[in-house]
Amino acid sequence: MNDRPKRPDASGGKRENRVVQQRRLSAALRENLKRRKAQARGRAAAPDVGDAGGPHDSAGIADDKRKS
Repeated sequence: MNDRPKRPDASGGKRENRVVQQRRLSAALRENLKRRKAQARGRAAAPDVGDAGGPHDSAGIADDKRKS
């Protein structure tokens, strides 16, 4: 009936591309998670600098205002 040669399934290439994309995204998510965990460990180990007293004033403006 149909004398045309059979084409390979076109969806096979799309499926393979999807699998490759999923693997790439999975690897990127794993690396992102590792980086975020390392950042969280670093923040937990670092001392709280923000609670060291008063506001930071490297320009000395607060001293000038107090003198006036």
